[in-house]
Amino acid sequence: MTRKIFVNLPIEDMARSQAFFRALGFDFNPQFTNEQGACMVVSEDIFVMLLVKPFFQSFLRGTTIADARQTTEVLVALSCDSRAEVDELVRKALAHGGRSARDAEDHGFMYAHAFCDPDGHIWEPVWMDPAAMDTPPN
Repeated sequence: MTRKIFVNLPIEDMARSQAFFRALGFDFNPQFTNEQGACMVVSEDIFVMLLVKPFFQSFLRGTTIADARQTTEVLVALSCDSRAEVDELVRKALAHGGRSARDAEDHGFMYAHAFCDPDGHIWEPVWMDPAAMDTPPN
């Protein structure tokens, strides 16, 4: 069985969120996109469901939606093919209404940066050296 991942994120403004993520190069599956939710395609098996807050709340029982600008519940790490792609994704995010979550971090075998989307969710583009991943630990 091939599993798919659907990350659900609460958002304030559907048009703003779709415009932001389209500017970063993501597409949306129209079959699963309407005014309540949008299915952003990350890869063949990974999707982010952007759900307006009242609709998102309808899935919760006894809890409230966290304000991502005040508290962090999740970091969405997103693999990239190169350091340049990490930097380019962050550059696009900042140019289209995102804000920096932290400075770039270079660990040699891994390079990461982070930005917040317009709703405050933290996205962390990351590149890992494939050669380092093939090396067994000491």
